[in-house]
Amino acid sequence: MNLTRRQLMQGASALALLPTAVRSAASSDVLEARIGEIQLVDGDFPMTKVWGFNGGVPGPEIRVAQGARVQRRLVNSLPQATAVHWHGLRIDNKMDGVPGLTQEVVPIGQDFDYDFTPPDAGTFWYHAHNQSTEQVARGLFGVLIVEEDQPPEVDLDLTVVVDDWRLTPETQINDGFDQAHDWTHAGRLGNFIKGWAAPDVAGVMKNQRLRLRLINVATARVMPLRLTGLSGRIVAVDGMPLLQPVPAQDLVLAPAQRMDLIVDVTGDVGSSVLVEMGHAKEWYALKDFKITGSASNSKRGPIQALPSNPIKRLRDVSGAQSVALKMEGGAMGGLRQGIYQGRLMDTAKLVDNGQIWTFNGVAGMTDAPLAEIAKGETLRIPIENDTAFPHAMHLHGNHFQEVMPDGSFGPLRDTLLVERGETREIAFVAENPGDWLFHCHMLSHQAAGMRTWVKVSA
Repeated sequence: MNLTRRQLMQGASALALLPTAVRSAASSDVLEARIGEIQLVDGDFPMTKVWGFNGGVPGPEIRVAQGARVQRRLVNSLPQATAVHWHGLRIDNKMDGVPGLTQEVVPIGQDFDYDFTPPDAGTFWYHAHNQSTEQVARGLFGVLIVEEDQPPEVDLDLTVVVDDWRLTPETQINDGFDQAHDWTHAGRLGNFIKGWAAPDVAGVMKNQRLRLRLINVATARVMPLRLTGLSGRIVAVDGMPLLQPVPAQDLVLAPAQRMDLIVDVTGDVGSSVLVEMGHAKEWYALKDFKITGSASNSKRGPIQALPSNPIKRLRDVSGAQSVALKMEGGAMGGLRQGIYQGRLMDTAKLVDNGQIWTFNGVAGMTDAPLAEIAKGETLRIPIENDTAFPHAMHLHGNHFQEVMPDGSFGPLRDTLLVERGETREIAFVAENPGDWLFHCHMLSHQAAGMRTWVKVSA
């Protein structure tokens, strides 16, 4: 059966529940990256061939207590070399999973042992970090939850993973991973939006309190979200608790970002709770939970902040080292209307092996780091986006805060969306020694030049 573009886009209205068989695999100490098949599009459509950890998408959920050791053996049964990055975790540099910077790539048929202890509680994820423009788009990602010693009192802890896929009419993954338009414009945007929820619940009850963990694993799509039938507060972003929870409004998740909310079911019995993605007047339901009854006749008490993680927050950055980062390149702007190193950009064929985006005038990784800083010192990075597209800047192994125009500091994050034409500044206290990748998480942009690194010496 052929699938029309309209049917593909409407697929956002049906969110799959993560199969019990896949979730139970989280107890295994093996993550096998291999080819599998899943029912990606519901209904009378063919199974979709994917690359998944243990053959499923998402891969096995890993859920551990804060301070517990995580040990996983990556077995590579793919037709490509691979590696695993543990996104948002402040772990030992040698476990960060970046080929060429923190480890060697894991060849076809070989394995690699990951062994680390997450210091922070929160919502994290893991994904392939070799040829990630293709491997993540094929399904190589999973959820990693680190539970607090004293978790909030909720009736249900629910994870919702959102993604978009570029599918053929036969519901197979489109193999065009190196299309010049994607690399020079907004990245590989899909035509089918999909979500997964765990655990499997038949419905919810009015006045129940939920913890809602939202994760955007898309390779390029920014996800504006809204909630219907729920009311509450954002309590954490990118795995880090907010000092003061804020109203659950204006929900936007850039690629790789996460958001934890504590919300109460406020809709009437017989109606539905909705998690929707879209903009303006066009919204697609990513999840539809029927409200099947009432848990109580009274509202819950105030929503409290989550326990803090053991990380240093910014206090004073006036004397800190500052290293600027200017984004240029791509189509329709930057490097003066698409001119790259004196040549007009040909979007049918990328120049210099596809390196069309630059940081500070340089495309791709450099031998020297963007900045070198000693452990315990503070680094400031003013970021100027002189391009026609937004970029989701992700720093490995550390969490930063935005330095606001009034001198205050934003929440701790590991990924910041910098819109076209914007100038933003981030800063962080260097606590984790190592060589840390700093790149755009629009993965086509990373592959096409938007990557550098920061060195933290012990």
